[in-house]
Amino acid sequence: MNDRILLIEDDVSISEMIQVQLIKEGFEISCVYDGEQALEVFSEKMFDMILLDLMLPKLDGIEILKIIRAQSMIPILIMSAKDGDLDKALGLGFGADDYLSKPFSMMELTARIKANLRRAHQYSAPVSSAAHSEKIHIGELNLDTDNFTVYKSEDEIKLTAKEFQILKLFMTHPKKVFTKAQLYTLVWGEDYYGDTNVINVHMRRLREKIEDDPSAPQYIKTLWGIGYKLGEF
Repeated sequence: MNDRILLIEDDVSISEMIQVQLIKEGFEISCVYDGEQALEVFSEKMFDMILLDLMLPKLDGIEILKIIRAQSMIPILIMSAKDGDLDKALGLGFGADDYLSKPFSMMELTARIKANLRRAHQYSAPVSSAAHSEKIHIGELNLDTDNFTVYKSEDEIKLTAKEFQILKLFMTHPKKVFTKAQLYTLVWGEDYYGDTNVINVHMRRLREKIEDDPSAPQYIKTLWGIGYKLGEF
């Protein structure tokens, strides 16, 4: 079955251009043009990914992101002409998986979509053998690579796919220091061009979920001017 994508974009010409290209790539596309319609269609159908514009009529993209993220971990890629760091931080802070600034090339959009879907499928794929299962315990954190869950003591922590991948990277390499460039390459699967904001926002959100005091993190330490490493327990 082809991957199904919900495209939420109020500019009809942009929506049609994206739809034509993604259909050629083998995707099934549903197009909506305002925020209220987006939530209605999302509640009625199953999708594998969402492409979300920020500036929408009736209900803006950030509100849609918050509502959908509260009930689903579906990959969400924000597309927006609002290219400021604040908008990126706001979108990613509420749980978006990726961000693409307008104008963008269809080649780049297609590559981002495939990368996000590939990671999502990896997390949802069944494990063929118990030998693939790995449970890692660090401090009060328990990470299960079999069913992609994280617990702190007895409480489950809900992580996005990228947050899980970042935490898994540190917990499976407890002695290693990762630079931001290494993190971006390993987690996002793309070359790093110095956009530290994306990493900073994901790291802040992850710390808010796993740390007792995010301002004084114990699990993921910052080595200023170098990168990050797992804390010692």
